[in-house]
Amino acid sequence: MEQTAEAAQAVEVFDSLKKSVALYGVISAIVLGTVAALAALGDPGTPFMWIRSVLLLAVSWPLHRMAVSASQGSRRSYERLRTLTAVLPAAIVAVDLIPGVCPAWFAVMQGLSALALVYGTCLARGAGARAAFPKSA
Repeated sequence: MEQTAEAAQAVEVFDSLKKSVALYGVISAIVLGTVAALAALGDPGTPFMWIRSVLLLAVSWPLHRMAVSASQGSRRSYERLRTLTAVLPAAIVAVDLIPGVCPAWFAVMQGLSALALVYGTCLARGAGARAAFPKSA
C-alpha cells in the first residue's frame, strides 16, 4: 500500500514539474512576443534582447521533453532536468543583473520565468521525485 502512495506522489510531483517547465516556456514566449510587439511599435530593442528571448524560449522545448521522459522513468532525463532547473535560473538572473545589458522590464519578465524554474528545481530535488529514482546499490 505504501508503494502505491509513493507512486501516486511521484506522478503528482512530475505533473507539477512538467507544468512548471511549461510555465517557463509560456513566460519566455510572452517575453519574445513583447520584444516583437515593441519592435513593431518602433522600439527595435537590442540584439541581446532578441537573441536571449529566442534562446530561452527554445530551451523550454527540450526541458519539457526531459520532464516528460523523467515522468516516464528516464533517470538520465531526470538527472539532466534536475541540474538544468538549478543552473538556468541562476544564469538568467546573473546576466540580467549586469548593468546596462537590458531594460528593467525585460529583466523582471526574465526573472519571472526563472521563478518557474526555481519551483521546478524544488520539485525535482524534493523527496517525491527522488523516491521515483532511488540510488543504485
